[in-house]
This record gives sequence, structure tokens and C-alpha cells, in this order.
Amino acid sequence: MANITFKGKPVTLVGNEVKVGDTAPDFKVLANDLSEVTLADTKGHVRLISVIPSIDTGVCDAQTRRFNEEAAKLENVKVLTISVDLPFAQKRWCGANGIENVQTLSDHRDVSFGQAYGVLIKELRLLARAVFVIDSNDKVTYVEYVPEATNHPNYEAAIEAAKAAK
Repeated sequence: MANITFKGKPVTLVGNEVKVGDTAPDFKVLANDLSEVTLADTKGHVRLISVIPSIDTGVCDAQTRRFNEEAAKLENVKVLTISVDLPFAQKRWCGANGIENVQTLSDHRDVSFGQAYGVLIKELRLLARAVFVIDSNDKVTYVEYVPEATNHPNYEAAIEAAKAAK
């Protein structure tokens, strides 16, 4: 598993580490209207999955805004932002910040995504910061587990991976 720290302290990640070339694990999360969303719901599209600890923090806010801007320029790419924030908080934040190109999804109920992708922080019940790109055939083409959860991901590498995926 990836060695991750949160504010400089090592944390334990629960679940399976995902690697480039893997078949993307399925998951079940909640949309802002409380409907269930799975990986299959975006089948046929490239998926850029941006994973954040909490939408109401500075780096998570910036990460979601950046991918929202980039999503408008990407063809056949669905950008999903997943956290354990409640769907109501995600909806409020998106509305207040004009976020329209990214779909925010909540892993609060089952932490299904967190466990399937190995980003669930055991000590905090938050998700570690990560980015995954999954092609239209459900193959993982890009993975970044950000070593320090309070740091930014490599936006350029993730965006290029999404553009290159088919």
C-alpha cells in the first residue's frame, strides 16, 4: 500500500491499492439527490476520479475547482469528485461555487469507494487524496495516491492521462 501522511503523521489506508492496468473496481456512492451511483453508470466514458478528504477545506476546494475548469475542455470524460462529505454539504458547496462540470459523490454511507480503491483512512474515516483515470473499458490508466493528504495532486499529469485514455 501507498505510504500516506495526514498533516505529517502516518495513517493507515484500508482497502486494496489500485494499479495502472487493473480492471477498475466497482463501487456504490451517493449523488447529491441521494440516488446510488456505481462505476457502471459512467460506462463508455473516460472517468477522471478526483478523491478528496473534505470539500470544505482549502486544498480540496482548489482541487475541485481546478478539475471543474478542466472538465469543460475534455471530450467524453466524466469528472467525478468523491469524498465522505454528506451529499447535502456537497450540493450546497457546488451551488455556492458554481460547480457544474464535476459530479460530486458521497462515500459517507458505505465507504464502498474508499475500500475498493484503498483510500479510506482508518484513523479519520476520511478518504486520502488521490486521482484515478479509468478508460471507457474500465481499465485503470492513471493512479496517483498523493503522499501527503494536505498537498495538491499532479493536475497536469492527471489531465493528460484523461486526454490520452480512450
